[in-house]
Amino acid sequence: MDTAERDCFRYCPGCGCEGFARQDVKKFTCNKCGFEFYLNPAATAVALIRDKRGRLLVAVRKNEPAKGTLDLPGGFVDPEESAEEGLRREIREETGLEIVSARYLYSVPNVYEFKGVVYPTTDLVYVCEVEDASKARAGDDADTVLLMSRDELDPAKFGLRSIREIVLRYLSETDGGG
Repeated sequence: MDTAERDCFRYCPGCGCEGFARQDVKKFTCNKCGFEFYLNPAATAVALIRDKRGRLLVAVRKNEPAKGTLDLPGGFVDPEESAEEGLRREIREETGLEIVSARYLYSVPNVYEFKGVVYPTTDLVYVCEVEDASKARAGDDADTVLLMSRDELDPAKFGLRSIREIVLRYLSETDGGG
């Protein structure tokens, strides 16, 4: 456990006392009042979108964490939203594109550090079709959007661990994951 994980929940949200301690991978307990908190994974939806030439739609991250590195379009699923609704919303916000179809592929566990708190996440990966990927325009958390051929994709340039894993898997698939 690193410092951020150890210190982010030092004070109990129930009684405010110091001594809020991690019991296992997801459970925190207050040593004074017994309040329990479970840090469960947050769902994220990630899109693999290719254009008619087979190039993958990639974004450059506008914000921390990993600002300036490559990413795949997607993001956190909001409360009371299905993964597919979150996927459609995130793609619309980040690229201006509307998803025509989406097919779930697999999931990847990850951690997402934001402002000193380490959140466990589960990235849900989808192959998505859009009308015309070349019409993508950067918005929201995307600074830039690019269409990259398989030969141009370098997993080391993707800033988030789970996204690097997704890109590696994409590159290892004979059909590119779709």
